[in-house]
Amino acid sequence: MRILIVEDDQASRLVLAKYLESVGEVSMAEDGEVGLEAFRTALAEKSPYQLVCLDIMMPKLDGQAVLKGIRALEGEHAVAKGKESKVIMTTALGDKENVVEAIPRCDAYLTKPIDRTQLMFYVKKFGLLSQEDAARMATKTPKHPNDKPWGHKDKDMPWVG
Repeated sequence: MRILIVEDDQASRLVLAKYLESVGEVSMAEDGEVGLEAFRTALAEKSPYQLVCLDIMMPKLDGQAVLKGIRALEGEHAVAKGKESKVIMTTALGDKENVVEAIPRCDAYLTKPIDRTQLMFYVKKFGLLSQEDAARMATKTPKHPNDKPWGHKDKDMPWVG
């Protein structure tokens, strides 16, 4: 799986990369313009990203604009229905306005600090794991008493089936 992390905060980029490096090839972009260009290039080279983790508050081009650009590029390249990149908005903004604006075009919305269990829940739910990764995660045991097993649905994500 190819993963693009678009995040202006270096520490957040590195944390997300660490969380995701075991399940795919991770690329990073430090702002929205660089991220959208990386996405455009990947589509043109017929090597699209299957997962995009996208911050909202970034310089040059914010995450909402990048998300609109991603969906427009997929339309221009005639990406088949169901084959679009999965986009997880990763942001410090939990306000209703940003959620409402992002939800029609994104696939999930996580607030910072990003919880690894919730992030991987969505990766698994979207079917982006290899069979080996899925099997490995199915047998993963929590490291801390407050950790939930992979794929756990709880009160924090009631909309997930």
